[in-house]
Amino acid sequence: MKVIRYALYAVIALIVLAVAAVAIAVAVINPNDYKPQIEAAVEKHTNLDLILEGDIGWSFIPLGLELNDVEATLEGERLVALERLVAQIDFWSLIAMAPRVNTFLLDGLDARLVVNEQGEGNWTRIMPEGEPAEAPEAAAAEPAETTEEPGTGEMLDFNVENVEITNARIHYNDLGTGQSVTLEDFTVSASNITLGSEFPLDIRFKVETAQPQFAVDGSISARVNANQALNEFAVSGLKAIFDMNGEPFGGKSVKAEVAGSLQANLEEETASLNDFTASLANLKLSTNLNIRGFGDQPALNGRLDIASFSLKQLMSNLGQPAIETEDPDVLKAIALSTNLGGQPGTVALSDLKITLDDTTFNGGGSYNLTNGGLTFNLQGDKINADRYLPPATDEDEAAPQQTAEAGPEGDLLPLETLRDLLLDIDFGLGELIISNLTINEIKASTTAKDGLLQVDEFSGKLYDGSFGANVTIDARTDNPKWRVRSDVTNVKTLPLLTDLAEVDMLSGAANLKVAVDTNGNRVSALRSNAKGEISFNLAEGMLRNMNLTRMACQGIALANQETLGTTDWGTHTPFNDMRGTLKIDGNTLNNTDLVAALAGMRLEGDGTVDMEQSQLDYELGLRIVGEIHRDNACRVTEYVQNVVIPVECRGNFVENPAGLCSFDGSRFRDTLKDIAANAARAKVREETDRAKQRAEEKAREEIDKRLGEDGERVRDAVRGLFNR
Repeated sequence: MKVIRYALYAVIALIVLAVAAVAIAVAVINPNDYKPQIEAAVEKHTNLDLILEGDIGWSFIPLGLELNDVEATLEGERLVALERLVAQIDFWSLIAMAPRVNTFLLDGLDARLVVNEQGEGNWTRIMPEGEPAEAPEAAAAEPAETTEEPGTGEMLDFNVENVEITNARIHYNDLGTGQSVTLEDFTVSASNITLGSEFPLDIRFKVETAQPQFAVDGSISARVNANQALNEFAVSGLKAIFDMNGEPFGGKSVKAEVAGSLQANLEEETASLNDFTASLANLKLSTNLNIRGFGDQPALNGRLDIASFSLKQLMSNLGQPAIETEDPDVLKAIALSTNLGGQPGTVALSDLKITLDDTTFNGGGSYNLTNGGLTFNLQGDKINADRYLPPATDEDEAAPQQTAEAGPEGDLLPLETLRDLLLDIDFGLGELIISNLTINEIKASTTAKDGLLQVDEFSGKLYDGSFGANVTIDARTDNPKWRVRSDVTNVKTLPLLTDLAEVDMLSGAANLKVAVDTNGNRVSALRSNAKGEISFNLAEGMLRNMNLTRMACQGIALANQETLGTTDWGTHTPFNDMRGTLKIDGNTLNNTDLVAALAGMRLEGDGTVDMEQSQLDYELGLRIVGEIHRDNACRVTEYVQNVVIPVECRGNFVENPAGLCSFDGSRFRDTLKDIAANAARAKVREETDRAKQRAEEKAREEIDKRLGEDGERVRDAVRGLFNR
């Protein structure tokens, strides 16, 4: 026992001697006497010139070091400067193996980082040439000496009473790009920092950039907690405010704020945001979110809300150009709310609600983080898309020509992006108004995979009728292929054409079948390469703003060599069962079988439609099959029966639909030939009838002469024969 007692006394004595030695050294040794040696050592082992202008001080209890007015230059230019550094550690905590920092104070740090035109930073030249090459060997040796089995290290009992960083400045300048960034007024304040306990943290700073000119004045305050293993962290009472201004915001000042609390466990790979809010100007987001897994397969559970905000006001607050819309009251109430969840690696949205002014969308969807697959089902009530269009101006008519002259035509589809898409989207809308068209009960289903985009269904109700279509775009090559199939049933053409293009030349219930194939990635190519056909039928309808009856009567009156007396012909032409087929060949639609039944006439014709120039070129014929008008000059005689009165329809069907059709005088010569032929045939029939009558009369006279008065009975028999 005496041995143990003496050994303990020896250890205590050694500790006392060590403490006494340190105390004597602190009291006797003046570190300022060693400034030249310190400066020389730095200059020997680095490319820095160290200048210790201020005093160097140290203390025993607490054990500490103080530096004042320190500067390090590199190649004659300041790299870093420091006004004051104080680091004090409680001496007895070191003896107890539980280090406690009394004070760490850093004031007036000024660092200047410069990148030259060759992209080389000045900090890379601190060490002499050859030093960096030795660093990897040293680094390779360190792990072998310090490697520990996971979980075998002891918990760190670390305490800091006070940390203050004030007036820190860092200047970054890139001579190659002209970019410069300045961090100034950087301040950090924390106290009573103990692992396993909560402590306050305050940070303030200013950042400015030159390209673009941008400035941020930020402040962050929170209470922070970290466990002794440094693998679990918590932040509560977080409040961060960033006042921003500069070129990105048009010179305006914009405020952004973040608040809430968060926890993270690095070992279990979990994190949570509680009552977390973020705002930018008048845009505010709030969420409660739990995350499990920090890799590429995280699992989410929570809720996200974006409060109703005005997009127009947001753009104004951010100093951006105003969004001009046809209706100035739109884009003023936008909101979003959804639950977040899903299997690991998938972000799933459920109970999704999107509000756009007076339109509401409900549904859900998911996004696969591994393959980028997007699945969505969204149903809306009604929206007037025309309200969101830019307001019409006097320059709109000149826009097409200006666009054509602006430059080469661009591609329609981003092919590489389309090839990467993995989509399965279902969309529904109760009512859509677009380009003045009103479409109801819209259903759309779209899928995309490996560059093949398919609209499996696009249907709806349109002007008392319905439509359905499916489209396939094969973008697996640089010359994408398009396939379009569509059916239109009983759609009223008059309100459709009037609302769509202010064209009122046709009315009736239209039935269409469309089958078109084309290829290309530009509008011009799609038009030029289009092949297919459109078959159409209008059971009952009317050609508006044109009276084909008057045109037919003009031809009949000419044939009758008379003048029409009627002046009130009306403005429309009713018809029954108009049908035909349009063969699509590039920009041209060819029609060779147009037929329709009119009052006393049959419409026949053929022609072409140039979709690129909006030009119509038709030759029509009005075949006379019965009485068509009460005007005496338009009476249908045997001369005009079954002849064709020619009509031509030529011109721009968008600009002048009412003036397209007129009587075709150049082709009327053929009609006159037909009328003359009818007249000749009628004359032959008339002369034949007269010759027959004369022959009968002569035969009767001859019989009467031969039979005399006694042959009365024979004469009666012969008369009966001729009269049959």
